Amino acid sequence: MRTAAIFSDRMVLQREKPITVWGDGKDGDRVFVTLCGNTASAAVKNGKWRVTLPPHLAAENVTMTVSCGAVMRVFREIAIGEVWLCGGQSNMEFEIKDELHGEEVLRLLNKECGVRFYYTPKQRMIDAQFEAVERNTGWSYADPEGSRAWSAVGLYFALETAKALGVTVGLIGCNWGGTSASVWVSRETLRRDERLRVYLDDYTRAMEGRTDEQAIAEFNEYLAYQDAWWGKYSALLQEQPKISWDDAIRLVGESKYPGPMSPNNETRPCGAYETMLMRVCPYTLRGFLYYQGESDDHRPEIYDVLLEALIDCWRSDWGEDDLPFLFVQLPGFRNHGEPDYQHWCRIREAQAAVFRKLKHTGLAVTVDCGEWDNIHPKDKSQVGHRLALQALSFVYGLIPAAQANAPMFCGGFAVGSEFIVRTENAADGFRLTGEPVGFELAGADGEYYPAQAVLMPNRIVLRSNAVAAPVSARYAWTNCMEKVTVYGLNGLPLAPFISV
Repeated sequence: MRTAAIFSDRMVLQREKPITVWGDGKDGDRVFVTLCGNTASAAVKNGKWRVTLPPHLAAENVTMTVSCGAVMRVFREIAIGEVWLCGGQSNMEFEIKDELHGEEVLRLLNKECGVRFYYTPKQRMIDAQFEAVERNTGWSYADPEGSRAWSAVGLYFALETAKALGVTVGLIGCNWGGTSASVWVSRETLRRDERLRVYLDDYTRAMEGRTDEQAIAEFNEYLAYQDAWWGKYSALLQEQPKISWDDAIRLVGESKYPGPMSPNNETRPCGAYETMLMRVCPYTLRGFLYYQGESDDHRPEIYDVLLEALIDCWRSDWGEDDLPFLFVQLPGFRNHGEPDYQHWCRIREAQAAVFRKLKHTGLAVTVDCGEWDNIHPKDKSQVGHRLALQALSFVYGLIPAAQANAPMFCGGFAVGSEFIVRTENAADGFRLTGEPVGFELAGADGEYYPAQAVLMPNRIVLRSNAVAAPVSARYAWTNCMEKVTVYGLNGLPLAPFISV
């Protein structure tokens, strides 16, 4: 009899909700789980068992026992508080040790700060080593050395919510850099919608003419090459931190990332869903934090479909249709000298569309949090803070929505030579940090021109000498703004938008 690897000493269990505990064992055996004086049991069937314990209020230093016959496992130093899963790609994975204020934050961490972390092991496939790696995991307290690899976004979120709620917050890190949202959903999810089958079709085409064994061997060769390349590149950056990408490639050779497609390539569709997400599902939690979209910028036209499918998939797997899903709208990013492909703004619009459509979602607007020439902005404090605002408002009800939500477009219409933009979450007006920039108007020909803006409570009046009869408006319709100057009085930036 064993519990799933995510159950360990120091774990955080979700308060005020039925608690699911599961594991594996020998068919016919009965497993008993006891927590806070309540016991639940289940028979092992097809090698698996699962029990549900009644809800409990927040508590500290709790013990849970799991027994089967003469075998008993005792879990100690458990907290009952709030649990959030941190999903996505590299900007969610981005470690606090590399964050702009990370060293300062780390120095303040200790066992009593109210945050704990479980790192879902990053495994490419379920192979002979899979179980041994997974069994070598466990929940950790916050401390200056042991927390260095924690998600910076997750940590900022958890520190703020733990302080506001007065309970321990547990984070489940479940993310991998460079992954499409298609990596984090089930095969059935991609098959079910014909617009999403393209991800499975891509994989099939990439594998044509190769066996799984051949593809795995080729990918392992790539890993050896890429590890050596990364060592050279990292050393070069230490010597010349401002060297351009093109110059670096000339000196250290070609980067072959992400390597040939294979059953052990972490970017394959559904891969991390099977090897990571399903290993921590259905651990009882409050909701999801999600920061992703960069690796889907090649298909922005279907990103809203993919993101909505992911949210539905995760909620279905956890068996709760209303699980809160808080996600980050992409910040600005563009390399100097690179064309403005205007695909990141389309991802942002897709994210806003999903937020508007799906209930129990929260959107952290971060258009002002990006960096030129750096796809991994180093300051994650505002990202974590804005996710925390969403949670403290619509999940926990501790602050009003007006304090948590960024100003957002909610409609518009033309009046003669002017275009009136209606917004929400700016009932008291806007705050400017400079001249309002980033607004554009287009006439019937669809050509956009810069527009002057007059801002007032929940309304923006736009006009342009180049557009006599406007039919549409847009704002921040670029991969990266030079400067963001329009904010609500709550300090949150106006969200990018396009009216048609």
